[in-house]
Amino acid sequence: MSLHITGDTAADALLSEDPLALLIGMLLDQQIAMETAFSGPLKISERAGELDAAALAGYDPDAFVEVFRQTPAVHRFPGSMAARVQALCQALVDDWHGDAAALWTDGDPDGPTVLKRLKALPGFGEQKAKIFLALLGKQYGYTGEGWRAASAPYGEEGSFRSVADIVSPESLSQVREHKRAMKAAAKKG
Repeated sequence: MSLHITGDTAADALLSEDPLALLIGMLLDQQIAMETAFSGPLKISERAGELDAAALAGYDPDAFVEVFRQTPAVHRFPGSMAARVQALCQALVDDWHGDAAALWTDGDPDGPTVLKRLKALPGFGEQKAKIFLALLGKQYGYTGEGWRAASAPYGEEGSFRSVADIVSPESLSQVREHKRAMKAAAKKG
């Protein structure tokens, strides 16, 4: 499987190969462009020297903020997002032996179980957890029973609602258009 989210071959390769990178990209996906958010794990990996949950959780917090601040910045809110990434990594170390993929592989969990596990992570509310579950099901090979229903409406086949649906430049445009339409409708409402 090969993800095509960022438009950057190296960033997409890391997301495709490293479940922690994908999880961190999802965490960063707020108040910045999706491509920027999902390119963040590659920047962190290059600047911190590795992408390992235990190493990132144990990284000096001030130095980790500097990893986020370097140009180009990982996120427009480097302090708060660096802290969130460290909290996420610490939760993975504490609860999942530092293995991000264990969230959806440990014990062969069904969709509702994975959703519950994701929602227990720092920085993952209901919507972010559902989008990530849809991404796992649509593009990352996760086949747990009930994943589409648990990730609704993001798991809907043929939809263009979120990062879970981006497989090409064309689908990125369709997702952007859907988001614009949703924002316009919210403003009218």
